Amino acid sequence: MKINRWLGLDILEQQYAYGQDPERGHTSQSRIPHHWVTTTCGYCSVGCGMHIGVRDGQAVAVRGNPDHPVNRGLLCPKGLSEHHTLSAPNRAQYPLLREGTQWKRISWDEALRTMTTKFRQVQSRYGNDAVGVLSTGQLVTEEFYALGKLAQLGIGTRNYDGNTTLCMASAVSGYKRSFGSDGPPGAYEDLEIADVILLFGANLADNHPILCSHLERNFGATLIVADPRVTKTAMLADLHLPLRPRSDLALINALIHVLIARDLIDCAYIEAHTEGFEELRESVRDCTPEAMSATTGLSAELIVKTALLYGQARAPFLGWTMGVNHSTQGTETVNALNNLALITGKIGRPGAAPFSITGQCNAMGTREAGFTSSLPGYRKFESAADRAELAALLGVAEERIPQARGKAYPDIVEAALAGSIRALWVIATNPVVSFPNLAVLQQSLERLDFLVVQDGFHPTPTSELADLVLPAAIWGEKEGTYTNSERRVSKVNAAVHPPGEARSDFQIFLDLARAWGCADELFAGWRQPQDAFQEWQRVSAGRLCDYSGMSYELIEQHGGIQWPYPADSREAPRATRRLYAHGHFATPSGRAKLWPTAWQPFPEQPSTQFPFVLNTGRTVEHWHTRTKTGRVSILERMAPRAWLEMNPRDASTLGLSPHNLVDVISLRSRVERVELRVTETIAPGQVFMPFHFAEANVNRVTQSAYDPISREPNYKQCAVRVEKSPPRKAGLD
Repeated sequence: MKINRWLGLDILEQQYAYGQDPERGHTSQSRIPHHWVTTTCGYCSVGCGMHIGVRDGQAVAVRGNPDHPVNRGLLCPKGLSEHHTLSAPNRAQYPLLREGTQWKRISWDEALRTMTTKFRQVQSRYGNDAVGVLSTGQLVTEEFYALGKLAQLGIGTRNYDGNTTLCMASAVSGYKRSFGSDGPPGAYEDLEIADVILLFGANLADNHPILCSHLERNFGATLIVADPRVTKTAMLADLHLPLRPRSDLALINALIHVLIARDLIDCAYIEAHTEGFEELRESVRDCTPEAMSATTGLSAELIVKTALLYGQARAPFLGWTMGVNHSTQGTETVNALNNLALITGKIGRPGAAPFSITGQCNAMGTREAGFTSSLPGYRKFESAADRAELAALLGVAEERIPQARGKAYPDIVEAALAGSIRALWVIATNPVVSFPNLAVLQQSLERLDFLVVQDGFHPTPTSELADLVLPAAIWGEKEGTYTNSERRVSKVNAAVHPPGEARSDFQIFLDLARAWGCADELFAGWRQPQDAFQEWQRVSAGRLCDYSGMSYELIEQHGGIQWPYPADSREAPRATRRLYAHGHFATPSGRAKLWPTAWQPFPEQPSTQFPFVLNTGRTVEHWHTRTKTGRVSILERMAPRAWLEMNPRDASTLGLSPHNLVDVISLRSRVERVELRVTETIAPGQVFMPFHFAEANVNRVTQSAYDPISREPNYKQCAVRVEKSPPRKAGLD
């Protein structure tokens, strides 16, 4: 501290001076911009419209866009401080090549030439699929579309997937199995007009707080929250169902049983628009409320009450997030939720929808256009007609379109461990913190011949392990579109220039294509993201996710447009769109499929040695692995370190007190010196820990268990014990 500051002579007058903003009135002088740039938030999937205030080439403020239909001027704590991420001290600025234990700054030409040479050496020795690509949900759709073409048709590897598999793959697979295509059927407006809102494993207040504003506008709805924890969202509920961890599928099947037994189903809808009802009926015959009470921990009366509230509702909304998806039975649980909507005919109309609330700002964009779990436009790899159509649109030979998707994210990691993938390109994601059972990932990365990390930040726990770091622009520094959870396509705009020599991901992809020698074929005439958008319009035309009637200008004019919006659309751009309103689905028969499901215990049950069930999740202050939010001082002060939640009865049994430092231990590893929070919001026998913190990485103890259909990890339940941390040795504090 400077002596004048210590003596009280320096009162930081300039830093805290006030001025008069022409639009906002009396405000901090340092936050009065010269102009505002309209854009869309780059954190979660809600898709809030916002303005970035720019002064002297720097982002100095943000504010919610009052004209945007999603948030109507509101922002959460992350959005309100998002401009600080642009000037974070750990921004990646120059290409870096590892030489031994040191980093060498190199030119972009050398970086791309080195990457091309290393990847081709691996492919010439081990085959094209020996190169893997792990992407993100944070890029703009135009970048996802370009990357998919580059990875699949240029570099020629099928082993390309995104970290959206770690959060949304079960929802994707569930939608495909039930309806024939990915795509959430409903809209945020449904939260405002539904008469019953039933949420499974969805803590909106922490994870998607602006959606709570839609809930608050619905004064007449009954809110039911099924969650093992008394979350902030559960505290808002009219009815909280504190079911046992991972018993949601048992509960849903019991609800279906009651609806069938009480004749609260829509037989006409079932007959006209679904198939498989008799098999479903038989599968839930024994799922009585009494039988499922023992599994869920809920009383039979509470299960019946919930079923009647849903079944008798005019327009019930079904919503879920990671509490459902993060499971070895995530896909089947999504199918069961879809079953619930279908047998009551409560889908495709205002208020009624089985609605998967997506994770990242543009997870939907990569699902639509990214060439990962499906071909662009929700086309199927296994469909010869879809492959032929896409090949004709892209002007490539049909045999170049893969006939099956490559390895999913966890399988790419395991293939690297096995040695069949030898080079890896990681883009805007931080798997060293986000991937389950960290030791497996670390061993996989150590076995690679070459690791490229492309990110807006360096060092990160992942980029520190790279052989080559490519500096990328982030939100606020580039242009394109995001698609939010309700299928609303919103515009993203650059407010400032990226630091140093960082380039947009779009530009990096085009530059690598030139180095690879495929730019003239795959990206002829492309100069800017709008070139990709216009091609994507043609590729999506006639598909469920039809963009063909959109333009950048129209999107900005209306604060986003929901797809499908075909070129001949007669609906107003801002009109609410729902899928399957006419009961026709994207299956060969045109009917939705009802899938029988059966609850199974989660893989790693508690034991005498490991008596607690660990649950993981997010908190409102931070985003994923804190690559961005960890450098925003106001957010970091609100939640500076990880913690473990435990019920008072368990704490008493173990002789633990609030704020004790504890170790969390599983069969695989341990997380040391985590602050204990003793609270009744967690049930006895359960503990909860946020997954944001690299310094106390909960994924040291989580398990390698995955949904067999979607390949999404089972982050939510593993068996652990908790011990008081031993005192640190002298000199280590």
